[in-house]
Amino acid sequence: MSFVHLPAWLGILDRKLLRDLWAIRVQVLAIALVIAGGVSIQLLSAGLMTSLQETRRVYYEQSLMADIWAPVVRAPDRSVQPLAEIGGVQAVEARIRMPARIDVPGRAGFAAGELISLPEGREASVNRLYLEMGRLPDPHRRDEVAVLKGFALANGLLPGDFLDVTAQGSQFRVTITGFVLSAEHVYSIAPGQLVPDEAEFGVLWMSHLPLAQLTDRRGSFTEAVFRLRDLAQEAAVIAEIDRILAPYGGLGAYGRKDQLSDAFVSSEIDQLQTLGQVVPPVFLAVAAFLVYVVVSRLVQVQRPAIGLLKSYGYSDLEVTMHYFRLLMIIGGLGLLIGILLGAWFGHRLTAMYIRYYDFPYLIFRASLTDYVIVCAVSAAAVVGGGLVAVRRVARLNPAEAMNPPPPPDFSRGAGTWITRFDFIDQQTRMILRQIVRWPGRAALTVSGVTASLALLISVMTMTDAMQHMIATHFAEANRYDAAVIFNEARDARAEREIARMPGVTMAEPFRAVPVRIEAAQRSERVALMGVVEGAELSRLLDAKGRPVTPPPGGLVLSSDLAARLSIAAGDDVRISVLEGRRPVRTLPVSAIAETYFGSGAQMEAGDLARLLGDSQLASGVYLRLDPALETAVHDKLRDAPLVTGVTLQNQARERLSQLMDENLGVSLGVFVIFAAVIALGVVYNTVRISFIERQRELASLRVLGFSRGAVSYILLGEVALLTLLAIPLGLIAGAGLSVYFSHAMASDLFRLPFIINPATYAFATLVILGAAALSGLLVRHQIDRLDLVEALKGLQ
Repeated sequence: MSFVHLPAWLGILDRKLLRDLWAIRVQVLAIALVIAGGVSIQLLSAGLMTSLQETRRVYYEQSLMADIWAPVVRAPDRSVQPLAEIGGVQAVEARIRMPARIDVPGRAGFAAGELISLPEGREASVNRLYLEMGRLPDPHRRDEVAVLKGFALANGLLPGDFLDVTAQGSQFRVTITGFVLSAEHVYSIAPGQLVPDEAEFGVLWMSHLPLAQLTDRRGSFTEAVFRLRDLAQEAAVIAEIDRILAPYGGLGAYGRKDQLSDAFVSSEIDQLQTLGQVVPPVFLAVAAFLVYVVVSRLVQVQRPAIGLLKSYGYSDLEVTMHYFRLLMIIGGLGLLIGILLGAWFGHRLTAMYIRYYDFPYLIFRASLTDYVIVCAVSAAAVVGGGLVAVRRVARLNPAEAMNPPPPPDFSRGAGTWITRFDFIDQQTRMILRQIVRWPGRAALTVSGVTASLALLISVMTMTDAMQHMIATHFAEANRYDAAVIFNEARDARAEREIARMPGVTMAEPFRAVPVRIEAAQRSERVALMGVVEGAELSRLLDAKGRPVTPPPGGLVLSSDLAARLSIAAGDDVRISVLEGRRPVRTLPVSAIAETYFGSGAQMEAGDLARLLGDSQLASGVYLRLDPALETAVHDKLRDAPLVTGVTLQNQARERLSQLMDENLGVSLGVFVIFAAVIALGVVYNTVRISFIERQRELASLRVLGFSRGAVSYILLGEVALLTLLAIPLGLIAGAGLSVYFSHAMASDLFRLPFIINPATYAFATLVILGAAALSGLLVRHQIDRLDLVEALKGLQ
């Protein structure tokens, strides 16, 4: 494209702008793709976060989602009135909630689940259900239930089908009247599980009176749920609830942050927020750097043209605005591509989210604020990077600008020492001199390649971290094949009975007790695990992967729990047991362990029994199984009346890996692609701009008799050497950026460790070398087509 091919009605600057864009079209596209990477990730994370937040807010409001849950062993209905009169309480519902075994016709064994009662003859004032299909149970029928939609669909159930349910020692048959969604079961997961399995965990709702009759709970309830008024003090309300329910076996009220389903949704929102704050700035910083390099070198090459424009009367502002429009076109192209990609990825990921979060609806929708932010940030990156380069040349007077800058005198300067080495050929000397004499330019090239390699490594290490996290949790910390959960704490006879089953090679009992741990004016509600001395099947590990055993009378806490409590090994904490006699003790923290999923707190089983003031009971048992008999043992355990849940580690690991791959893995795949694009953009821009700057020099060498290969070696050899220098720096910077990402992406539910596999370093390095090779081939083609006459005239 040249001036003669453009319409006559275009102004001089407009024609020059189009010519410049066409001349650097590949660089423009490369920079636009880098900008698009940052914009799309920013829009993707912000849009998903906005969608989840808004959907959750609206759904919770429509469903009258509870603010506080208060489980209790058995409280009389007369205690509801004092609960309703607590200051700050807007509504309270007393209900029956208990674990259950669900036998689905046509499938082997049972599914774990729970039964929840519905108010009689009225809609619930707290935790109202969302009816998807059919109807709610008839309050006068004791054989009707509504079923959580995910469980019903996973098991191929329809309204009118029946289920056999066992709860509180009673077995009864119920008929499904409808499918429902529940705000408190958006992320439906069985106790003790890491990932949801809709086919294995179900929730059933039945009218209150029939359920009370079937489970011997007439005139009483096992849980109260509360909605609070605006400005109510949650901590004060919880304290008053606990006081009222303590005589009836209150297990400790808790707020939304400790409610399992909402905790998972909140964690996902926090992850998206962190993602939007951490990754896009890196992309846009690299884009700003690229814009600066491209524009600064472009205006240096165009000094004579700028001087000519100014001699014809164009002002500094007009010249600056000419390049400003160039920047806006580059930024606008990147912004457009980024918005389109962000919206496309957003809709794809939204469809994936709806598979794991049971909202009635979830539509990807970025807010106007999100669009304004991405536009403003991308514009700032482009303009900030480009105008700094333009201002210096735009201020030159015409006579000075029309002449090329005087060449520096290197006769006594840097690079003369290279001539002392006779073994270095002439072309290599020219490469080394160019680097030594222009250290700033070389530093920019090295910095760009370093940044792209560091970004690529930091994104890929998240995949390494996920793999290590899963492997450590299942192969090192939890080495059992199956976990069995009892319907209530059992004595040693239950464990011995299971241990004697054919196919069980090792059994290890455990006790789980809800407690509140307090220290330094902070408190956390967790499950305190009592483990046998020298536990082998489930254990906590330190930062080096070594097992941490609870000493006599001491506690072992996970590092995340210790951080939230602001304590260290050797400090004392206050333990308030939330069941039974509810003892309160002060115990020392003996060691801190590393956990990647959830929070952990352990003590020796005998010490826990003495703390509780009862015999050494077990909440369940970990098993190691003969692989040949695993299925048979599993089927037999599912039929055992004292068992409410059985988890096979192999299945749990597969589900977790699938969840990570489909959730975080998809996002990381997108980031890897964009990081690779950045690498290609940085290297290609570096080579292409060097070619533009040195066209006259390269043409002179061709006229002097240098071959195309020799000329190509001079140009591409410089870039190759600088790329090789940047690789070790990029590897170091990538490790540092990976550490930052691992800390920034941590949440209460899971934490990514800092892990880099050698294969990641190798792959990232190959991507950079591949980008350099591809860029070299593209520029070599341009060298071969170099018009010597035009280049020697000093034209582009």
